[in-house]
Amino acid sequence: MQVRDHNPHKRRLHLPIVPGIDEYGVNAPGARKPPWLKVKLPSGPAYSELKDLMRGLSLHTVCEEAMCPNIGECWEDKEATFLILGDKCTRRCGFCDVTTARPDPVDEEEPERIAEAVKAMGLRYVVLTGVARDDLEDDGARIWAAAIRAIRQAVPGCGVEVLPTDFKGGERDLATVIDAEPDVFAHNLETVRRLHARIRPAFGYDRSLGVLRTAKRLRTSQLTKSNIIVGMGERPEEVAEALHDLAEAGCDIVTMGQYLRPTQLHLPVDRWVTPEEFAEHKRLGESFGIAHVEAGPLVRSSYHAGKQARRAFAAARSPAISVSRHWTEESGGAGL
Repeated sequence: MQVRDHNPHKRRLHLPIVPGIDEYGVNAPGARKPPWLKVKLPSGPAYSELKDLMRGLSLHTVCEEAMCPNIGECWEDKEATFLILGDKCTRRCGFCDVTTARPDPVDEEEPERIAEAVKAMGLRYVVLTGVARDDLEDDGARIWAAAIRAIRQAVPGCGVEVLPTDFKGGERDLATVIDAEPDVFAHNLETVRRLHARIRPAFGYDRSLGVLRTAKRLRTSQLTKSNIIVGMGERPEEVAEALHDLAEAGCDIVTMGQYLRPTQLHLPVDRWVTPEEFAEHKRLGESFGIAHVEAGPLVRSSYHAGKQARRAFAAARSPAISVSRHWTEESGGAGL
């Protein structure tokens, strides 16, 4: 498949962060990545089958658009994350390889095609993420809700996780998505308070925490989830603060992984975070009361999302949490 240029005008995709961003020398010419970041090239019959299925239904996956390093592993397990509302985002974050451009018109039939793909793949758990659509009055909330309901109808008992934008902090559009009853509502914090405005200029640190609080208040029976990317200029004590803030927002699941620079026009890597530091972040986050922290160099928000949700469901602090029993069973299977 031909690789599409996500930045044809070669614009710099990040703002200046802090002096000495390359103090560890990780961006020097010829610098090697540490051994814990090595991954196999994607291959295998399930990977090829899933890629063909996506193209045949004119669907997009964040696995491809964001150049996820786990794409081969997850697709061989027949687990994928669908990117809805097109593949052009109205916002620009310094770490993200999804195209920033004027979006195409909304595809009203996309929810049904996603449901068709979920059924064809035999998934028991699916993740929906999407580009920001600030051009739409409801930021695309109705399409999010329609996709959740279409999957429920096509594959009863399938676990559904959603990872939407912040809807500009508006409760009405957030409620539209929540009313469709996803099992997991995720919204990513991504970085620490000090760096947030520079790395995610169209978002807000406190607004993102507010989205998670509102989602939990609107429907206490769902799990809530967020993600932190490290290696972008933050320091360990700032990560601890972010984990504490997420715990205070009632977050049940937090994922954390190493930033990998998509292109030379994106934010430079500040440092390689060791597996030992990830283990300490996991310990600390769970000590704050977060039900499950998945932390490691190659972890991404949707990495084995069904397993993450199942572990959080088992360890959840609130007895009010209730999710689709089909995917919480320990028997395993496609998508888990």
